[in-house]
Amino acid sequence: MRILLAEDDAIIASGLVYALGQEGYAVTHAASVREARSAAEDGPFDLAVLDMQLPDGTGFDLLEELTATPVLFLTVVDDEGNIVRAFEGGAEDYITKPFRLRELLARIKRILTARRHEVLTLGGVAIDTAAGKAIIGGSPVELTALEYRLLLTFAVNKGQILTRSQILESIWDSSGNFVEDNTLTVYIKRLREKLGGAANIETVRGFGYRADP
Repeated sequence: MRILLAEDDAIIASGLVYALGQEGYAVTHAASVREARSAAEDGPFDLAVLDMQLPDGTGFDLLEELTATPVLFLTVVDDEGNIVRAFEGGAEDYITKPFRLRELLARIKRILTARRHEVLTLGGVAIDTAAGKAIIGGSPVELTALEYRLLLTFAVNKGQILTRSQILESIWDSSGNFVEDNTLTVYIKRLREKLGGAANIETVRGFGYRADP
């Protein structure tokens, strides 16, 4: 998948280009609005990660133009007005600097997964990412938003051991709601109960959890 990164800080940009490349993404870096516009002409991109403050404009200038591309803002600007404006303008997510790399990667993965409009599977559970629904035997499963994100995390990483920290970062809500470590066990227990025997989410003692394919 192709990602457009509009970031004028050379050190941050270099680190992100490397980290995203390690995750298998093809990254095009632009240090200004002008460069980003030029790169967009050679698109399409699957995601745009935009700094708010660029030498010749703002991330909002690009947000208005990249209407067919999901946008994630990565910026030091953390005032409420700009955050609200970003979401009202159609941004998928908003992260303030300094940021945690694994959290950023998890959010990017979540956005791209949802945008694929595909059906993921986990055991006997089908997950319609376009509709945001989990289905077992043709019938929908009633999940809360956090339970759905938790299920999606296991489905995307099925067969892999996930630490509690990785899971918490993945299901963190962009609106500011988050799950504390001591309540994660409760959410996993509820998810297991709702899925029944359709999917196996295993506790790996001393490490975390793993969902069998």
